Amino acid sequence: MDTGTLANTPAPPAALGRARRRAVLLVLGAAAVFSMAGAFVKALEGAIPLAQVVFCRNLFCIPVLLPLLWRHGGLSALRTSHPWMHAWRTAAGLLGMCGAFYGYAHLPLATVTALGFTMPLFLTLLSVPLLRERVGPRRGAAVLAGFGGVLLMANPAGMPDGQAFAVGLALVGALGWALAMISIRRLGDAGERGVSIVLWFAISAAAVSGVACAPGWVAPTAGQWLLLAGTGLVSAVAQVMMTEGYRRGEATLLAPFEYSAIIWTTLTGALVWAELPDGWDLAGMAVLVASGLYIWRREVALGLRR
Repeated sequence: MDTGTLANTPAPPAALGRARRRAVLLVLGAAAVFSMAGAFVKALEGAIPLAQVVFCRNLFCIPVLLPLLWRHGGLSALRTSHPWMHAWRTAAGLLGMCGAFYGYAHLPLATVTALGFTMPLFLTLLSVPLLRERVGPRRGAAVLAGFGGVLLMANPAGMPDGQAFAVGLALVGALGWALAMISIRRLGDAGERGVSIVLWFAISAAAVSGVACAPGWVAPTAGQWLLLAGTGLVSAVAQVMMTEGYRRGEATLLAPFEYSAIIWTTLTGALVWAELPDGWDLAGMAVLVASGLYIWRREVALGLRR
């Protein structure tokens, strides 16, 4: 039997369609579950120090991710030849997490989620000096339009100082996620396995944030422990769902469905905290999403040409 020939046989259209539908549902579900993590952080109402929230998020992620480790060969899957690259990825990821979590505590859920989608804008800008990619005028215009959408949402003239600081920190968090994406791409190019990248981040981020939060540790109540544990558990589940979705379907199909997180967080914020976006918020979100989708579309077109 020619197994090589069979392995390269394209999947039947019906099977391919089912796989794509499952992939879309997984990404939609992951976006919804990630939104739950943001709601849990917001429900803490800033009563737990930021470093402690980050520590618990990563600590409670690890048990959910361990089955991935055993599936890929056990502890041997954690061997790495690039510890400094993992350290850079950890620093960038912690910056992203701190910015997002601070935003959740001080801003409407939907606003923080939308600001998080400035990550593709920062990624486009950073790809020039760090990845030596060329950004043409159309993608450059989309980046400017996206940041214009941020200004519409933020409405700097009428925003209190504390809220303006939270918006700034959420944007710094998006910059951190963009740097993390670049470091993940470099680790992948260097031959690091996905399970190694994911678990080294969870372990090292828990260690760093654990040291940072130890001096000012606040004893959580039972309800706060549930929220902290829930943040880590649902984040890990969402991460696994997103990974599985992208394993089953093409990134060119799935990326736009990640923006459904704005819908989930808008509904959650409205139902739980009576956070109703005004016209400026909606206009800014629309511009930001449109610019992000345009950049994604251009990336796909350029990738196909290459």
